[in-house]
Amino acid sequence: MSTAITEKLETNEIMKPVIAEYLAEVETTRRILARVPADKLAWQPHDKSMTLGQLAFHIATIPDAVSALAQRDGFDASQARFVAPQPKDLNEVLSSFEAAVLEGEKRLRSMSDEAAMAPWTMTAGDRVVFTMPRAGIVRTIMLNHWYHHRGQISVYLRMLDVPVPSVYGPSADENPFA
Repeated sequence: MSTAITEKLETNEIMKPVIAEYLAEVETTRRILARVPADKLAWQPHDKSMTLGQLAFHIATIPDAVSALAQRDGFDASQARFVAPQPKDLNEVLSSFEAAVLEGEKRLRSMSDEAAMAPWTMTAGDRVVFTMPRAGIVRTIMLNHWYHHRGQISVYLRMLDVPVPSVYGPSADENPFA
């Protein structure tokens, strides 16, 4: 790593705890995605729900998509396409996840303290929905959003009778403390 990058990383105090949390959550997300059954990607629990494949793909790509959004000054939600694509196979989900994790980490590590505290605004056309620091966007739209969808996929796994991995403690199928 170049000296300039190392110096920048060492002065990036605001993002250090966010990056540490991100890296821990990558491992949890990897465990969840590893349980997705390749032959059930088209399954959906309800007509209004995403398929298992769409949900897994969405979870896999959140780090790349949201870290890219956090590099900007804001986002107009009226221009968004919030429909996750259906992956062709589980390998597409898992390889997309690994690529998204690397890109997400790179972007988070490159965010200076000044950039982390700069305002970021979500709009819906001409209406301002909210404004918060970019670090807040990473916490809410990247990490909290990730946790929300991981909870959804855990329910999908349970409904498909797939053993649910430990997330923050024991599940009915796995006890990391035993």
